[in-house]
Amino acid sequence: MKRVILSGGGTGGHIYPAITIARELEKLDDVEFLFVGTPNGMESRIIPKEGYKFASIPAYGLKRSLTVKNVGILMKTAASLWKARSILRHFHPDVVIGTGGYVCGPILMAAALSHIPTLIQEQNVIPGITNKILSHVVDKIALGYEAAKVRFPHPEKCVYTGNPIRPDVIEARREESRRILGIPEGTFMVLITGGSRGARSINNAMKGVHEHFRDRDNLCLYHVTGTLDYDKIKSDLHADEDGRVGKAGRIIKYEYRMPLALAAADLIICRAGAVSLAELAARGLPAILVPYPYAAEDHQTYNARVFVAAGAAKMIVDKYLTDKELIQDITFLMGSPSTLSHMSDASKGLGRIHAGQDIAKLALELSEKRSRE
Repeated sequence: MKRVILSGGGTGGHIYPAITIARELEKLDDVEFLFVGTPNGMESRIIPKEGYKFASIPAYGLKRSLTVKNVGILMKTAASLWKARSILRHFHPDVVIGTGGYVCGPILMAAALSHIPTLIQEQNVIPGITNKILSHVVDKIALGYEAAKVRFPHPEKCVYTGNPIRPDVIEARREESRRILGIPEGTFMVLITGGSRGARSINNAMKGVHEHFRDRDNLCLYHVTGTLDYDKIKSDLHADEDGRVGKAGRIIKYEYRMPLALAAADLIICRAGAVSLAELAARGLPAILVPYPYAAEDHQTYNARVFVAAGAAKMIVDKYLTDKELIQDITFLMGSPSTLSHMSDASKGLGRIHAGQDIAKLALELSEKRSRE
């Protein structure tokens, strides 16, 4: 039996890829898993619900600029390394995998220093600071974007795999998804989402879009506001109890069935996080991307540019986002099936639906190498 440690936390964008890799490893071999994260992060709640063992260590993120605070953080990180080494001694992993976030730092560093095979997965075009530091000591780096290779000091360690995608995103069927969500065939569906908490700039711009299209009966604006803005948006638009705005608008606080929504949609308006982009590419979904402007090193803009360059998406800079521009883009794409088809083909061309499986195989290769040694 193989023993594998996975670590990734802070956001769902780091946690769910780790879970996807674990699921793929289970298909390939007999594996015992241990997930390592912070005691108060999202991972401490999500991982046990998924049925996996979870161990916590204190971890702290470094500031990107030179600051006195980093000295204290480094001292705390040293203590985390001791806890990480204790976990390694008790679990005896064959390979340790990190999927991003500063929580990965101590356990991956401790594993590398202990000569345990290590693998990190970088989801963005611009690598995170933790992965850039770890790249000096790990054995392999699985890239979500090929363009990220030049940004690592050891490109020979890099393998372009794409980003892991949840199987239910790939397996969802359009006709069934539309039936479940109540979207009539022949209706042009625009999925709007800013993530679980929402994107205020997108939500605010959408108010004018809902007003403009409210009487269209061949259009569905499937607007997932997120938890923060739901009540205000629903009130501002005078939505009914079910979140309906005229004939076209539907306001939803949180969509637990996102794989179905992705399968049902003709167009998506969203941020440019790596996991979101991987999933829409898996579906071949044309996109209007509004990168989050405060992402570290503006990495969402760089992610979005890959899709724009391929012809799969249009990008709108957050501070220039208006209802008028969204109305114009939606109107144009509804009336231009050929453009939409071209964008869909380009999006599919960027998809790597076997990314999770490829990363799992890479991890097993590393573990086998250790066994031979």
